[in-house]
Amino acid sequence: MNIATPKFGVGASALRKEDPKLIRGEGAFTDDITAEGELRGFVLRSAYAAAHFSFNDLDAARSADGVHLVLTAQDVAHLGPVICQTTLKQPDGTRHALKHTPLLCDGEVRHVGDAVAFIVADTLEQARDASELIDIDWKFSDAHVDLATALDEGRPLVWPDLGTNQAFLYRVGDAEATETAIASADHVTTVHFVNNRLVSNYMEPRACLAEWDDEAGKFTLTLGSQGVHAIRRTLAKDVFGMDLDAFRVVTRDVGGGFGTKSFNYREYPLALESARQLGRPVKWVCDRTEHFLSDAHGRDHLVTASLALDKYARITGLKIDILANMGGYLSQFGPYVPTFGGSMATGVYDIANLDFKLRGVYTHTTPVDAYRGAGRPEAAFLIERLIDATAREIGMPVAELRRRNFIRPEQMPYMTQGGRNYDVGEFDGHMTRALEKAGAASFPERAAEAVSRGKLRGFGTAVYIEACAFAGSEPARLTLDADGGVTLYIGTQTNGQGHATAYSQFVADKIGIDFDRITVRQGDTNELAKGGGTGGSRSIPLGGVSVNRASEVLADKIRKLAADELEASAADIELVDGSARIVGTDRVLSFAEIALAAKSDEDRTGEADIVQDEATYPNGTHICEVEIDPETGHVEIVAYTIVDDFGVTVNPVLLLGQVHGGVMQGIGQCLSEGVVYSEDGQLLTASFMDYAMPRADSVPYFDFETRNVPSTTNAMGIKGAGEAGTIGACPAVANALVDALDRARGVRHIDMPATPLRVWEALNS
Repeated sequence: MNIATPKFGVGASALRKEDPKLIRGEGAFTDDITAEGELRGFVLRSAYAAAHFSFNDLDAARSADGVHLVLTAQDVAHLGPVICQTTLKQPDGTRHALKHTPLLCDGEVRHVGDAVAFIVADTLEQARDASELIDIDWKFSDAHVDLATALDEGRPLVWPDLGTNQAFLYRVGDAEATETAIASADHVTTVHFVNNRLVSNYMEPRACLAEWDDEAGKFTLTLGSQGVHAIRRTLAKDVFGMDLDAFRVVTRDVGGGFGTKSFNYREYPLALESARQLGRPVKWVCDRTEHFLSDAHGRDHLVTASLALDKYARITGLKIDILANMGGYLSQFGPYVPTFGGSMATGVYDIANLDFKLRGVYTHTTPVDAYRGAGRPEAAFLIERLIDATAREIGMPVAELRRRNFIRPEQMPYMTQGGRNYDVGEFDGHMTRALEKAGAASFPERAAEAVSRGKLRGFGTAVYIEACAFAGSEPARLTLDADGGVTLYIGTQTNGQGHATAYSQFVADKIGIDFDRITVRQGDTNELAKGGGTGGSRSIPLGGVSVNRASEVLADKIRKLAADELEASAADIELVDGSARIVGTDRVLSFAEIALAAKSDEDRTGEADIVQDEATYPNGTHICEVEIDPETGHVEIVAYTIVDDFGVTVNPVLLLGQVHGGVMQGIGQCLSEGVVYSEDGQLLTASFMDYAMPRADSVPYFDFETRNVPSTTNAMGIKGAGEAGTIGACPAVANALVDALDRARGVRHIDMPATPLRVWEALNS
């Protein structure tokens, strides 16, 4: 194949082509987009976690200045709820009940922030003012937010008709065999810990602009999302009961997603229905406090786990019991997220016996769903904290315990007890390299030097694996444009990952066109019939493979068109700098001339939809070194080393950014972030004054490299990287912190978030 090597092909450190526009303030985020005659929507939310209510007066609000519409549950009774799309098979063979999220609550609320009414006015201020005129008779109920006691007898029930706060029961593995392994073990370590609840806190809060074309009978919804096709499907099928063709869903620029913008939220159909009733566009924009109250939260588990060893320190059994908070309703993928962690529970270790038990639990809190990693960070934290605790109990170096129990390369492909089929992995290889880079052998000297300065130093390791880029595909379509440029249409959705840059590298590799002559189009259901969206690190492993193949198809068509015009063989045509020429001659045609020569659109279109049959399994080692000030409990990350296996690196600079961002989210969870509710269900961490995000001075220097083993389940060997940093970071930081506390005071456990106060209390308890 004759293609000149492009400057910015696959493997090159191309800088993000998206950034100049965003830096100049020329982005098109949802709130930047306006429609003629648009009105503003506002959600009246419950200030109570558990209550029955009725409306005494709506007339005052409906007749207030600027108000066009006030919707209550009765006004949207013809629409469906925001459904949970995940039902699980329980051990007894039954499927659990589904408690969906209503568009507006019908007489009962189940968490602070639950939606009671939707007001549409000329301005947001008028809508907000009108909401205060709505007279509501509240009858308060006892709320229950404590996950640890939610299943105890006599506790207030979120859904009394169920007779329990248990949403579902899920089990994986062999309970009897695991009990036998534990009973006969030479050593058993048991840990109890909290995997704390988090709020996504993307830079751009959610927003939507809803429009209705009465003549065509069609909606247009513009919003920030992680994929327009799934939201379109849910709105059409589950909420409105209309044909897909009645909906156009559009996403432009998106300021962060992290899983939480994947879902269909109640505000979208409320705005759409309002637009239909009023015949005018309706915009709704979430403020930061609403984000804390109403957008799906992440994590929130209580975990008990036991690890059994034989006399050779080989793992013989792993028993896990988890309570997973679902909140007041089952969110879109809510039940799937914690149960998916069961498939990854054994991590990188050869564990013959697993008993994984998880109970989903209702509480009077905001629903919980996917947040960066979605089950894999929870699983990695569990096994890596348990491995660390076990090594401390038996007095063995933790690296040695890991080496004795790693799944070895010659065991691949390896089916885990959780049902995951690992294709390749060299876990000891990247751990050994990371330990070398981190200077593990000389750590005792650094620890002693820290003590001389009055500091406590700790060294923590985590070796993780995740499943991502799951079985499926992402179709791609390329067109050679009339001006000689190339446009890609694909159904993923960038939220800041740099898709336009990465996808352009695949195209440039195959077509020999200038990097900046490639346009990437995402986020419009009118332009692409289907798309899987962005989530689970799927965009580049699945989308990139299809883009690569579609580029090959288009390149072949360009060569054929050029060969016909130049009266040559297609095999003699090379593509370089946006032109086609006969090799070794000066006979050349520009891509614009070739586009003009095409007899049909098909002649200048390349399409591909490469199906992948199995997930990919990125893995790696994170090593964190911390120093604690014992006088204040302040934790400083003084060194951070990463050696990752991502199969194939498409763009080292983009990859580094993804890893850095993910690690910082893991650090945030471990050291500062955490949702707190009062006993009566009030959210005490509903702003940045109370919820401690990591800041610039929390960012350490990252020493990062890859030690890649190409995937055998992906056509190009790519494994995916978007969530990996978050998965490896939490246990690495926690293990480093515990190492420092153990050296100083014999403290071997601290729950996340390990705030300065918690650290100080652990040192002085």
